[in-house]
Amino acid sequence: MTSVSLPQLIVGACQGNVVSFPTDTVPALAVLPDRAASIFNLKQRSQSKPLILMGADPEDLWPYTLGSDGEREIWQQVARKHWPGALTLVLPATDRLPPQMNPIDPTTIGMRVPNSAIAIEILRKTGPLATTSANRSGEPPLHQMDRIEAAFPQVLTLSDVARSPALGVPSTVAKWTQTSRSWEILRQGAVELREEERA
Repeated sequence: MTSVSLPQLIVGACQGNVVSFPTDTVPALAVLPDRAASIFNLKQRSQSKPLILMGADPEDLWPYTLGSDGEREIWQQVARKHWPGALTLVLPATDRLPPQMNPIDPTTIGMRVPNSAIAIEILRKTGPLATTSANRSGEPPLHQMDRIEAAFPQVLTLSDVARSPALGVPSTVAKWTQTSRSWEILRQGAVELREEERA
């Protein structure tokens, strides 16, 4: 039985187990960053598709990024407007980032703060987690806890959340391009960056 209470899920995550919980977009699979390889294995996911570092607060995520003072100010302005929310920022990473998060290019990392009370409650206790949508690679995201349990019986899921489908679209993914000092939209999702935010 992998369905557990919220305190049990938090303990399990801190012990290095893969867990699943709702977010503001689609339910996540999550694990400690240095255990990220276990998610790649579970999802049969290509190592060319990095995981997202999700945190409860922007201040938990900035230490993983590497940029000039001017760049950081731009990143933080965008984050102040859209976090918590469905925007993933792909930024240059420091060597604090476990390479398992992005095996092909550990010099960058996607990160976001979800607009979800339950996700933030978990992340406040666990610290930032390596995350991705709850599905096998190449298949649609799973929205219901019972379907996640069936697909991933070894993953800890929450017993006390609604089992109705979660309404949400994937996050927008915006990558910072250092040469042009602007954002490249890798995936258009729930958040739209205005033209002046992109430059």
